[in-house]
Amino acid sequence: MSVKQSEPLRYERKFLITDYSYADVLQLIKFHPACFNEIFEERSVNNIYFDALGMNNYYDNIEGEKDREKVRIRWYGDLFGTIQKPVLEYKIKKGLLGNKRSYLLNPFLLDPNFDKKQIESASNIESIPVSVKNELLSLKPTLLNTYKRRYFLSANKKFRITIDYQMTFYKINFSGNTFLNKVVDTKSIVLELKYDSLDEIEGKEVGAAFPFKLTKNSKYLQGLERVLF
Repeated sequence: MSVKQSEPLRYERKFLITDYSYADVLQLIKFHPACFNEIFEERSVNNIYFDALGMNNYYDNIEGEKDREKVRIRWYGDLFGTIQKPVLEYKIKKGLLGNKRSYLLNPFLLDPNFDKKQIESASNIESIPVSVKNELLSLKPTLLNTYKRRYFLSANKKFRITIDYQMTFYKINFSGNTFLNKVVDTKSIVLELKYDSLDEIEGKEVGAAFPFKLTKNSKYLQGLERVLF
């Protein structure tokens, strides 16, 4: 059964880190005054991003549109093979705030024979609105990526941190995939600070305690510019 879930709007502050080691970043989280503790085991995050034929989502990000969205299928664990628990996500940004709508999909196979039939089968669930299915099938896959993620929560449970590293990007189409050509980024780390819109003042203080510069980093943009252009 498909489940639709809409999250409340929240702040998502991103820091692209290139001048600190992975060990340094972990130490800074450990000794942060908000007292962050790890809450989940590390896991691999995988995504297929989709875009319109005119690459509207890509250009909206480039041009800094306040209201924009990204469409992706996300799953955890192995990148290739039978994807058991894929989730279709609409990542929505309204200025500095963001949320997402999620729909569980049917399992599908990701291998060099990947094509549109896999997505048609994955989205063939009665509880997914027809408009959502039609929109997904009107888009094209543009980027496949995978990375390691760790999760942390502040002592007061208001602030969540994720750190992403060992990012790998692949070009993906509805035909002709070999997945042999990839771009690997072993140097960059993305730290994301997430919190409710009501906690903006305190959230800025939490973010300011890190020696990192706030950025508008997007893995979608970063990946596309490496594998397509």
